[in-house]
Amino acid sequence: MSIRIRDSHFRSIVKAVSWRVTGSIDTFVLSFIFTGSVKVAGSIAGAEAITKMILYYLHERAWSVILWDQRGPTGGESSST
Repeated sequence: MSIRIRDSHFRSIVKAVSWRVTGSIDTFVLSFIFTGSVKVAGSIAGAEAITKMILYYLHERAWSVILWDQRGPTGGESSST
């Protein structure tokens, strides 16, 4: 028997934000290289950050309810220890 371990909503949000910061920097740099414009690159990176943060959060929450191949402590162990 295994105990199912799930990320909290707050943890999923923090993960989404930290990943989007990394991804948005990448998007900004690539957009600047292709367009040569800081303003256009900033607009692209800003829009991308908002939409992809929401999509990532929803993706994480969807996967948190899928039981496929999840593992956690077994037996009488508690997930809080």
